Amino acid sequence: MEHTHTAVLAAADSLVDAFSRHDRERYFAAFSKDATFIFHNLDRPLRSRAAYEAEWSLWETRDGFKVLACRSSDRHLQLLGNVAIFTHSVETQVEFGGEAVTSQERETIVFEKQQDGNWLAVHEHLSRAS
Repeated sequence: MEHTHTAVLAAADSLVDAFSRHDRERYFAAFSKDATFIFHNLDRPLRSRAAYEAEWSLWETRDGFKVLACRSSDRHLQLLGNVAIFTHSVETQVEFGGEAVTSQERETIVFEKQQDGNWLAVHEHLSRAS
């Protein structure tokens, strides 16, 4: 059980680290191809990793989007067999059109253990912190 806990937290840490560095390739590699995404700043769910990658590209080209930093706190992990639910608070600093913006949000990431033993994110839900 402790090994599983450590492995899932390592997957979560890697995902957050890649995001905080705007390491697009490593960030999206942390998600399964059929992962789904719900973001408070979008008017619709994204039903695949490819849909999220397309949205990210649009943000970069249209809005000058770049992640500058992301800090994770208040972390909690629930293990349910081959599924793990990771929740945390995130303080994110991004840039839009050359202007830095900081947001406070809560996030749930659902991980699933893959055949090769790796944990991939299969769902992400981001909401504003109250």
